[in-house]
Amino acid sequence: MRRRDVIALLGGLAAYPLAVRAQLPAVPVIGFLSSTPAAPFTHLVTAFQQGLTEAGFVEGRNVTIEYRYADSQLDRLPGLAAELVRRQVAVIVANSSAAEVAKALTATIPIVFVAGNDPVKQGLVASLGRRGGNLTGTTFFSGELGPKRLQLLHELVPKAAIIAVLTDPSAPGAMDELADMEAAGRALGRQLVVVRTESESELEPAFERIVQAGAGALMVSGARLFTQRRALVALAARHAIPAIYDVREHVEAGGLISYAASLADAHRQAGVYAARILKGAKPSELPVLQPTIFELVINLETAKTLGLTVPASLLAQADEVIE
Repeated sequence: MRRRDVIALLGGLAAYPLAVRAQLPAVPVIGFLSSTPAAPFTHLVTAFQQGLTEAGFVEGRNVTIEYRYADSQLDRLPGLAAELVRRQVAVIVANSSAAEVAKALTATIPIVFVAGNDPVKQGLVASLGRRGGNLTGTTFFSGELGPKRLQLLHELVPKAAIIAVLTDPSAPGAMDELADMEAAGRALGRQLVVVRTESESELEPAFERIVQAGAGALMVSGARLFTQRRALVALAARHAIPAIYDVREHVEAGGLISYAASLADAHRQAGVYAARILKGAKPSELPVLQPTIFELVINLETAKTLGLTVPASLLAQADEVIE
């Protein structure tokens, strides 16, 4: 072989890997944006990753995920969302507050939200069905479950004539939920005392008002109170007030009872939706998914501490009993 042919062959071999790499599709990037801290919600991220895997995407193999957490400092969200937009991620997955901010920054990057409030009333989408726009997602919103929670609490603490409702009035749909619960309270012959709170610093004064009102039981309502669950559970224990919560994570943290849609399943579904968008689906083709899995969780250890006997009828309904 002539020298010039050898040089040409070696040059071709050296260039070959570069040519192949140039033809390989780029690994898509998902932006995961949350208003919360990261640490308490690793199980929800795991559920999201499970949804991705079910649909054929594995983090670190054929998809990259950029995580951004605002640590409950909502003023940080615009900057974090802007980072993901500049990064030109393929899709943004966000909780309710983060999705609002992301929506204001981009009309082109698909956004998959996981909403704890009514996404229509919050203004994330115009309807739950097929529509235009770059947003879709899943919701664990279950404000209509308020009367059901009240009934469960009444069964557990039948002698509680006054029941307090701790709620965040700024949450979308909060007033509608209260109206439903007040109607249910009247039907049960129970007086409801509404106590409003918007931040963790307001929780201790809120519990003082609950005690002063003579409440024998408590309903905790509002997705924005989710990040304060350990403080809520601790205050309920300190004041020995039986409480029902609207997410199971409160009960896992030591709360008494919860009846709610599954947050983990909502995040799993968000993973499936993100994967479908990576495969070419448009958000406008994907209707907002409403909750289908509802869980009744009871903490028997907490019931024992409060001196409560859980009726067999409730235990029979429970999806999980923590002992």
